[in-house]
Amino acid sequence: MKETEHQPWRNWSGYVRCTPQRTVHIEQEKQLADLIAARSEQGGPLRVVGSGHSFTPLVQTEDTLVNLDGFQGLIHMDEGKGTAEVWAGTKLHALGEMLHEHGRAQENLGDINVQSIAGAISTGTHGTGHAFPGIANQVIGLTFIDGRGRTWECDTFHNPELFNAARVSLGSFGMISRVKLQTVPAYKLHYRSARASLDDCMGDLDSHIHNNRNFEFYWFPYSDRVQLKQMNETEAEPSNIGWGKKFNDVVLENYAFWFLSETCRWLPRLCAPVSKLCAAMVGADERVDWSHRLYATPRLVRFQEMEYNVPRECFPDVVAEIRKLTAERKFRVHFPLECRFAAPDNIWLSPGYQRETAYIAVHMYRNMPWQEYFHAIEKIFLKYEGRPHWGKWHSLTGKQLAERYPKWSEFQGFRKELDPNGLFLNPHLRRLMDL
Repeated sequence: MKETEHQPWRNWSGYVRCTPQRTVHIEQEKQLADLIAARSEQGGPLRVVGSGHSFTPLVQTEDTLVNLDGFQGLIHMDEGKGTAEVWAGTKLHALGEMLHEHGRAQENLGDINVQSIAGAISTGTHGTGHAFPGIANQVIGLTFIDGRGRTWECDTFHNPELFNAARVSLGSFGMISRVKLQTVPAYKLHYRSARASLDDCMGDLDSHIHNNRNFEFYWFPYSDRVQLKQMNETEAEPSNIGWGKKFNDVVLENYAFWFLSETCRWLPRLCAPVSKLCAAMVGADERVDWSHRLYATPRLVRFQEMEYNVPRECFPDVVAEIRKLTAERKFRVHFPLECRFAAPDNIWLSPGYQRETAYIAVHMYRNMPWQEYFHAIEKIFLKYEGRPHWGKWHSLTGKQLAERYPKWSEFQGFRKELDPNGLFLNPHLRRLMDL
């Protein structure tokens, strides 16, 4: 274990910043338990950081920041049951390769893979696909250390209610040290990208969702164009994945979009034309590769993001209202809206708790004004019973959240029991909890 003092920290977007009094780098489970036990009497806050890919101040603290980058790797693989226990700080991209070496994979992933597994599940991170809930639903066991320094193990059979509360807990119950996952046999995906009109996409939406393993689309504001993305399992050999393709994805697409984004930052009146240009540049594309290598998209252009979950049946109305409001208010935005779909689950603070869901994410280029745009779109989400993604910006506080999460009070009961002194509560979490 090593410590650094007054080391500045900022999240991936650069919007959330802090200078903790100390940053503690943990490499052993006992070190983590000892640290928490000692601080339980001294007071907090004590916050843990993964990859800093949340857009909210979940990690922000002026006190002690705990870095779990030393908690990496596979602890145990049960080949017969297909279960994998991993250290909480393991990054998703590394986890994919580790599982692949054993002929296994995660059943679904999002389009960013730099997060730690603990950070991803604690914030409700998800992918897309009508049959798949969020990543936390793949978790079949958790080990974490609560605010008194006690170690808890929970799963479906041992402390099942605690398990359903702890899988998406925002780090408010304690610090996760181990995660046990149910994996599936490794599989390959055939990815297709195509351009379509928004009206045609919405007209064929049910077919797109239910006839593809994974489906999502991007709508470009001020245009009638969308990019469709479909993925389905295949036995074909990997193709179109060489260095030429990687150069195109990483260098050409990202840096070209960065140049256009910088142009919009300096000349905001060009946002609408740039969005239309990006829509026109969407072309047909397809490739085959192993699943964990296809889900993720390189993201070199940094942005601020808000994402809400809305009931699947409300999705067309929400998109129509966003489209209408964008045209009326003429927001200076050129990033597309990302639309994804997921199955319900029973995890208490999961945005997909007990409902068929659609996720809509809005983005704004870093260093461009985003508040007016996000607040206006958020009002539409809230009108349709929207629930925020915990790692993305939102303005809600405890009273509003209690109305949207049926198990909110039960969750709070566990939090008070496991962290009676508020060791893990920073100002952001206190606002969320109305404390």
